[in-house]
Amino acid sequence: MNEPSKEVDELARFVIGAAIEVHQVLGAGFLESVYENALAIELKLRKIEFERQCPVHLEYKGKAVGEARLDFLVGKRLIVELKAVDDIAPIHHAQVINYLRATKLELGLLINFNVPLLKQGIHRIVLTENI
Repeated sequence: MNEPSKEVDELARFVIGAAIEVHQVLGAGFLESVYENALAIELKLRKIEFERQCPVHLEYKGKAVGEARLDFLVGKRLIVELKAVDDIAPIHHAQVINYLRATKLELGLLINFNVPLLKQGIHRIVLTENI
């Protein structure tokens, strides 16, 4: 497995810290959009550069076929996908892997806020050549 750069790992740690703060204040049980709004506020407070609902243009055999939207693109190098679901499903992991492939980025965080303790809801997904 190819590990992400130190800089990207550091960005991930900063985002995880911000997400933990959001979860400690709000707890579980709200809609994903509530957590997205709160995380945006927390990232701004921490002066972490990000884009929300960042468009990703999708191609098939060199032809445009549509667009996806990343919940957050942090520092132009880290994908953050938020969920507020009972259980993270394989399709959620596949979504982040596909976002990584489409953007050619190396690391994504899949964060599920609908858990008692946020560390149970954080999934670090690294793009590898053989995925």
